[in-house]
Amino acid sequence: MRFVFTLLSTAAIVIAGLSAVAQTTDSSKATRDAITNTQLVNTTRLLRESDSLLKADAAEKAALQEQLLQLKNNNDQHKQALLQKLAGFEQTDSLKNITRRQRINELKAVTIGIPVTPFGDTLFSVYNKLGPLQPSERAENTIRKIQQLEKDPFFSPDSLLVVPNENNVDVIYNDLILLTVTDDDALWLELDKNQVAANYATIIRKTILQQKEQNSLQYILIRIAWLALILVIFGIIVYFINRLFKRLRIRLVKHKDRYFKGVKVKEYPLLNQQKQLGIAYSILRVARIVLILFIFYITLPFIFSIFPWTKGIADKLINWTLSPIKSMLLGLLHYLPKLLTILVIYIITRYLVKLVNYLAAEVAVGNLTLNGFYPDWAKPTASGIKFLLYAFMFVVIYPYLPGSDTKIFQGVSVFVGILFSLGSSSAISNVVAGFVITYMRPFKIGDMVRIGEITGEVIEKTLLVTRLRTLKNEEITVPNASILNGHTINFTSSSKDLGLVLHTTVTIGYDVPWKQVHELLISAALAAEGVLKDRKPFVLQTSLDDFAVAYEINAYTDQSLLMPQIYSSLHQQIQDHFNAAGIEIMSPHYYAHRDGGATTIPPDHLPGDYNAPPFRVKVEKE
Repeated sequence: MRFVFTLLSTAAIVIAGLSAVAQTTDSSKATRDAITNTQLVNTTRLLRESDSLLKADAAEKAALQEQLLQLKNNNDQHKQALLQKLAGFEQTDSLKNITRRQRINELKAVTIGIPVTPFGDTLFSVYNKLGPLQPSERAENTIRKIQQLEKDPFFSPDSLLVVPNENNVDVIYNDLILLTVTDDDALWLELDKNQVAANYATIIRKTILQQKEQNSLQYILIRIAWLALILVIFGIIVYFINRLFKRLRIRLVKHKDRYFKGVKVKEYPLLNQQKQLGIAYSILRVARIVLILFIFYITLPFIFSIFPWTKGIADKLINWTLSPIKSMLLGLLHYLPKLLTILVIYIITRYLVKLVNYLAAEVAVGNLTLNGFYPDWAKPTASGIKFLLYAFMFVVIYPYLPGSDTKIFQGVSVFVGILFSLGSSSAISNVVAGFVITYMRPFKIGDMVRIGEITGEVIEKTLLVTRLRTLKNEEITVPNASILNGHTINFTSSSKDLGLVLHTTVTIGYDVPWKQVHELLISAALAAEGVLKDRKPFVLQTSLDDFAVAYEINAYTDQSLLMPQIYSSLHQQIQDHFNAAGIEIMSPHYYAHRDGGATTIPPDHLPGDYNAPPFRVKVEKE
């Protein structure tokens, strides 16, 4: 019952939609009829002019032939002149007739008459006016009268007659004039008007009898039987469709281990077996509904075509189905040249991109060298060139895209362009800064740098941002625009060649000789891990303070990534060496609470002991 109710509801909705469409198209019918009436009138006028010319030519030709018959002397020069004139006239008349007939046939091919359709099918068409009545009005009157005859229970086919009326011929039934055939009507069909009227009368008589037969009780019962048969067949098809999909679901459950093994993306379980089975169930459900609706849509034209009064709905349903398909196929056929053009442009661009990738890879690995072009420029330059190639490709193929010349497409393009311009100013500035940084080469991947107040190793460079890993393994993302607007310190760029100078400051009292301090600091630096032994460290006395002298030890290293460890080792060695020498590393404020009798050297560190474990001391570093 639910299925039948759904079927009837859907049919009611379809019929209501067709009625709404019919009401919508009524308003434009009058305009179309007016245009058609004007075309018919103009074509009829041309037919009359052509007919008049033909008659005039025939009369002139007959007059020349009459003159020839009246001449008695066959050798008369006048007769020869008449014969030549008649031959020239026939030749000219033949050319005129051919040209005139071609023009008339062209007009008749594009000019459609007003169809007379009392019961859906076209019986014949009306092409001409009759007095003040337009062709559309003549057709409507004829339709109304034929429908009136069909409803007459005492209709007699023998009473439908053809009767001459002055210059026209009428088709009448008793005292009712169904239609009038004029000379213009016969001229359109290139027949005699009596013959045209007889043909029309035969068509009307046959149509009314067929319509009465179709509306008989027996005929209606037969059509109802056909309707029941179609519905039964439709129900059987739906039943088997449901059975088929039910078996498919059962098969999926039985063989789920065979069909569904999960989907992983880099060891991530994107879809497990149950989710895949659920998706398959949803696809089967949607496919079953779509298939049933498709069968139902195919069945509707058969249902509506059973009864004459619903046959027009069936035609509209079929037209709704075939017209979009036809339009799509024609549109695709017409679009093929543009599609081929887009394909050629894409293929050319694709191979150019491959060429750029190949050249960039060769430059990056050093197989191809260009003067003044560094290998680390290869990938960013290739990215920029590929972007320009794709942008140029889109600009070239834009006119060939379907709908690119429509107002909607242009409006959307402008709207997207405005959004992109307003919302991507910072992104574009970062991209530009990324290109500038790339060609400035302030750092590369793996360098230890300081950007502003951030110190870390460069782990990634993109056109938008640069990522650093700090000494505490923190990943920090820095916009390229900020890098370009600030200053950058690179600890790695010259460490391999010149050596990076690490420096730290200690304060020693004035009572300790500075030469001894220099020796202790240099020996401590040479003992530190990571400090270059082939380049001697040096000491700078940076200031003479009120209570102590500031000594700065400078040591060379080529391991910029190990700066924290090297600094820690250097501080340990300084502390050990000074403790072993019996020299205090004084803080400028330590004297305030000291009586002069104690020392800051740990009691277990004796002079000369350079292998004592390190202790934490306060050391000033710049």
